[in-house]
Amino acid sequence: MKEDFIVQDFNIPPHPKGVVLNGKTVRLQPLNVQKHSEDLFESNSLDVEGKNWEYLPYGPFDTLGSYQNWLEEEASKQDPTFFSIVRKSDDKAVGVASFLRINQTDGSIEVGHINYSPLLQRTREGTEAMYLMMEWAFENGYRRYEWKCNALNKKSRYAAQRLGFSYEGVFRQMAINKGRNRNTAWFAAIDKEWKSLKECFVKYLKDENFDASDKPIISLSELTKPILYKLDTDEFV
Repeated sequence: MKEDFIVQDFNIPPHPKGVVLNGKTVRLQPLNVQKHSEDLFESNSLDVEGKNWEYLPYGPFDTLGSYQNWLEEEASKQDPTFFSIVRKSDDKAVGVASFLRINQTDGSIEVGHINYSPLLQRTREGTEAMYLMMEWAFENGYRRYEWKCNALNKKSRYAAQRLGFSYEGVFRQMAINKGRNRNTAWFAAIDKEWKSLKECFVKYLKDENFDASDKPIISLSELTKPILYKLDTDEFV
């Protein structure tokens, strides 16, 4: 057996339920239906064509009441553990994300159920939210951090690799969502990549990396691309 396959000094990492993640531009806090649902529903309503829901197995929600019912059910669960993404500039909830498939025994955790309203899409706040979740996972002892999406969802596939998740393949006919087949693309980052990935995020998120119109001078994908892992199946034989 290869020496690097031996796992040493691994301690069971904590569960993320109840965690609050504070950044410079956003705060991720446990989903609170009473506090956050109206902001979230209003923010989601800016997506008038409902494109945000196309690849999610639920939604869109026509009324605030139906959305609140769904949020209540999700907020009560341990897995997934949902967060509201609150913009610090105005204390408004503008998106959600969750940790799921939380496997503390093996140190594996996934980020998913990501739904950014138009107010959060393509923003520094949106990137920082993903950084805060990845940082929490790795710095609390998780070994593997996963991202999965519908294989047809090109935007999600691009986002995963921009954020430093390496492509690992497609699971065919993995699910049926809204009456349609779903092939699932798998991406992941692992603990030994975290130091380099963190350096990328820190460099990208610095104020001096953004011009007067808040556009990045160096893109995150430029920084993370050299770190992405190229799968070589021979090494597992």
